[in-house]
Amino acid sequence: MTAEPEPKLRVLFDLNVVLDVLARRQPHYPDAARVWAYVESGRIEGLLAAHSVTTLFYLLRRHLGLPQAKSALRDVLRVFRVAAVNQDVIQAALILDWNDFEDAVQASAASASEAAYLITRNEADFAGGPIPVVHPANFPTL
Repeated sequence: MTAEPEPKLRVLFDLNVVLDVLARRQPHYPDAARVWAYVESGRIEGLLAAHSVTTLFYLLRRHLGLPQAKSALRDVLRVFRVAAVNQDVIQAALILDWNDFEDAVQASAASASEAAYLITRNEADFAGGPIPVVHPANFPTL
């Protein structure tokens, strides 16, 4: 009888961390890239909230043009899964009653996806949320 494989640690990435990698934004790039590499190598499961994907595409298209934006998004989606943003997630975000609704949606999408952590550089923005947050620099080395 073979043992079931351990489920992977699931984490949702805030868009700022994804952009740190894609744009190689200093001084944030090294820590963000390290956590991204854990997803790419299959050590953890990485998620992006659905609304972050649309924002990412908008930013990519503005800076790269349509064909390159589509290509870049396809590459990102080879690494990350998309966490649903549906009516239940939106309702949960409203219940959080945060000043920044987008952050509330992000936290609610992470929670609904059963993510263990939300990876962000803006930890204070998610204080008191339904899921623990961690800065990429503080994410454990795997």
